[in-house]
Amino acid sequence: MKYAIVFSSQTGNTKQLAETVSSVLPQADLCFFGSPSQEALQAERLFIGFWTDKGRCNQEITDFLKTLKGKEVFLFGTAGFGGSQEYFDKILSSVQKRLGASNTVIGTYMCQGKMPQSVRERYVKMKNSPLPIPNVDKMIENFDTAVSHPDETDLQKLKYANA
Repeated sequence: MKYAIVFSSQTGNTKQLAETVSSVLPQADLCFFGSPSQEALQAERLFIGFWTDKGRCNQEITDFLKTLKGKEVFLFGTAGFGGSQEYFDKILSSVQKRLGASNTVIGTYMCQGKMPQSVRERYVKMKNSPLPIPNVDKMIENFDTAVSHPDETDLQKLKYANA
């Protein structure tokens, strides 16, 4: 069965997941690897990776998902805020709703991903402002935890998720 790996990656996290997916699948059946493209629609099965923007998949992937008809889809993504499978499940549910009913979701996977340093700097400014934002210390702590993700454990879990 021909497959495509389609992804959008702002910081390199989702690209790292896409490369991991590629490493465990037969290369002879790969017909496309890269950013959303009409070329990928030749595949019967699509592995689609996204980064999380405001609790949902990024716009480029949202637009691509709307073009799919009758495909088998494995969704994978990264989110800067991690540590909670419940949060990941909420994002994945939102992403699945962007797929037409003729498509079949064959699997999903999400993990935490590092964020740009500018995000941490913004959090520190928020903490030092005259009216600090509630939970800003937790936001900084989450940022510091995310720096190492996706890590080897995340990548191994992805390999098993799409096996």
